[in-house]
Amino acid sequence: MAKKLELFYFDSCPFCQIVLRAIDELNIELEYKNIMEDRESLERLMKDTGRRTVPCLYIDNQPMFESADIIAWLQSNASDLKTKN
Repeated sequence: MAKKLELFYFDSCPFCQIVLRAIDELNIELEYKNIMEDRESLERLMKDTGRRTVPCLYIDNQPMFESADIIAWLQSNASDLKTKN
């Protein structure tokens, strides 16, 4: 079964941009949660983690921080993840 992936980010964050580029290169499909445009996403991130730190990748509702860790996880799991058409 495919993992549920959600990326909490905002556009002007340089670390988010690095993760977004990696997602594009790997052609991975996931749900985007821009915390600057979506108040509910920001509130969820803060409620779940006590932080407003991005990027944060939720993998089946489990948050992962740190852009390098997120990219490494995506690369090592890319063959099992849903790709964009």
